Parts: sequence; structure tokens; C-alpha cells
Amino acid sequence: MQLSTYLIFDGNCREAFEFYQRCFDAKLEAVSTYAEMPASEGMEIPAEASNLVMHARLRIGDQLLMASDNAPFCPAPYEGIKGASIAIGVDSVQEAERLFNALADNGTVQMPLEETFWAHRFGMLVDRFGVAWMINYDKEEQAAA
Repeated sequence: MQLSTYLIFDGNCREAFEFYQRCFDAKLEAVSTYAEMPASEGMEIPAEASNLVMHARLRIGDQLLMASDNAPFCPAPYEGIKGASIAIGVDSVQEAERLFNALADNGTVQMPLEETFWAHRFGMLVDRFGVAWMINYDKEEQAAA
């Protein structure tokens, strides 16, 4: 079983995933737009929504991060990404600092990246796209427990 995170954006999914591709030095495996949806699906896509992302898949190591833009036919208004954080465990202080600083670019730091009783480095931020992240580099004694 693999547990994957799926994010919904408000028209900037492509921009966010190109940003994450750079931050994580990851592989953007797929980006499909609503315009590419087969007509056989029977959904009428407004012209202004044709370039919105219907599905994106980013491979980060052996993990997947997936997303789309809010569906143009969704009757509910977009309310943002809230109530969750993506927790990333890294293997070094340098990687924690690099990733935290990359994701924090034009974002909001909620808790600076610093040493805690459980981690060599831990920090929390919300990136420029409204996604909450927690970056953690465990102390060895905690990681082994």
C-alpha cells in the first residue's frame, strides 16, 4: 500500500508543481489539462478552464505528490488548502535547511527551522501556494524508537 497526498489548487497547479519539481529535484511525471479530457467523458469544459490542470503527478524519490486545479464544473467555491500539513523527513541538517529555505521562498514561516528536543532540525511553513509543510530531521535516538 502507498499513501499519497493529493492537493487541489485554484488555477496555479502547474506553477506550484514546477516550483516543487525544483525544490525537491524531483520528476514531474504527468500534467494533464481539462482540455485533454476525452469528449466521451461528457463534461463540457468552459474555454477559460481548458488549460487548468486536471491531474499532475510528481515523483519525489519513491513517493508521489499529486494535484489538480479546482474542477471548472465544481459547484463549491474554492476554499484553499487547510487543515493539514505535509511532513517531510530528511537525512541531514543541510537537506533540512535547503528544503525549508526553498519552500519558504515567498511563503510564510510559522516556526523557524531549529533544533528541538526530538529533532536536529524542525520547522513549519506555508508556501506561496498555501500548502503547509513540516520539515524534520530526527535525532538518532528518536528515529530508532
